Amino acid sequence: MAGLDAIVVGQVARDLVLLVDEVPGPSGAVPVRRRRELLGGKGANQAVGLAQLGARVGLLGVVGEDEVADRLLGQARSDGIDVAPVLRRAGTPSALIVDVVDAGGRWRYLEDIPEATLLSEADVAGAAAMLRAARAVVVQLQQPLPAALAAARCARDAGRLVVLDGAPADPAGGVELFALADVLRVDAREAERMVGGRPADAEAGLRAGRELRARGPALVVVEVAGQGNAVVWPDGAVFVPLTETPTVDSTGAGDAFVAALTAGLLRGEPYLRAARYAVAAAGATVGHPGGRPALTPAAIDAQLARLPPG
Repeated sequence: MAGLDAIVVGQVARDLVLLVDEVPGPSGAVPVRRRRELLGGKGANQAVGLAQLGARVGLLGVVGEDEVADRLLGQARSDGIDVAPVLRRAGTPSALIVDVVDAGGRWRYLEDIPEATLLSEADVAGAAAMLRAARAVVVQLQQPLPAALAAARCARDAGRLVVLDGAPADPAGGVELFALADVLRVDAREAERMVGGRPADAEAGLRAGRELRARGPALVVVEVAGQGNAVVWPDGAVFVPLTETPTVDSTGAGDAFVAALTAGLLRGEPYLRAARYAVAAAGATVGHPGGRPALTPAAIDAQLARLPPG
């Protein structure tokens, strides 16, 4: 594990994506226009994005000891992800996420995520040496708070870059976690939970970002749904709008954003440049079904060209 740029601590799942013209009502049926079966889950998606951007990345998560896990880990290896940290838990099926997307780009999740496929504090402790060896640790907050805290503490103690994606369900649980973080990214719903109101515009997003930055992180990104991202750091703040891109499925935008933001920071880019790069990566992901990123240099450059100068 020595020499990895990043380890993503998070969810690993089979992702079944179904495109339909409309979601049927009770007792209804509709044909599926397209089906994709992918390596998924937020943790795996972020690891895929980092690998596509040239980072040497590992993944710490949990799968079962079933055939689904064999396929998921095989796909991760072919994506260039080091899966040595992934735990295989006996007696549980691997997680499954069904993403039903209608013609309007609206998605609905059906999730079968057994509790045993979530990381425990002991799981993280067992991977402590791996976490300390990576330059950055990306912690995805769909994992239980004790596991997230253990990962953030381990990375902070080793002087590594700590990137948090999301916020705990209980706002009080974020006090220590935010103090350990270098970077925090929250979506609009998480921002509402943490600051008491969902940001409705750029100004509200920047206010929320400043409030969250005061809790510890050096860089905070707050989503303003449907509009863009408010980015706040110690001596600056900016609102970066979304690119004008037709949306097929928005489910992977946040994961691509976090992957690209982390990659930019690892390259030493200034906060503003890294944030613009991340917005471009999100824009490059929403045009296809499923959360799996497809981050090629050409796709990101095309999105950067659609952003206003900054």
